[in-house]
Amino acid sequence: MWQDLLTALGLVLIIEGVVPFLYPQRWQRMVEVLAQMAPTSMRWAGFSSMLIGVIMLYIVR
Repeated sequence: MWQDLLTALGLVLIIEGVVPFLYPQRWQRMVEVLAQMAPTSMRWAGFSSMLIGVIMLYIVR
């Protein structure tokens, strides 16, 4: 169980690090845009992302 959790966390960190590593200036601009988003919009984007992740895990598992 812990091994699976740490594997998943490691994969998330790798995937999250690809864009800033390859395109640091684009990443900075995207973060500036995100900082100006309304909290409600950001909350819905986060919820949608989590929901898609849960559905993907359900399908795969």
